[in-house]
Amino acid sequence: MLVSILENWTEEQFTIADGFDEAVIGVDVLNERIIYSVKKVIEILMDRDGMDEQDAIDWYEYNMQSTYVGEHTPIWCEDRFI
Repeated sequence: MLVSILENWTEEQFTIADGFDEAVIGVDVLNERIIYSVKKVIEILMDRDGMDEQDAIDWYEYNMQSTYVGEHTPIWCEDRFI
């Protein structure tokens, strides 16, 4: 999905979370922000990095959830409970 977004919105200045392309679920075109699935981020951390679920959640919450990297900071869609 990320490749498609970048191909279709070439003028926008998106901030990308390296290593989490498979967790992209959409784009907020009004604010030029990539939308990531938290559920998929957790799964990537577990599969790729060998973390158990709680370690992956803790890592995500500490390193990604509250991080602000400017006006194009990604959106984290909390979809773990649906």
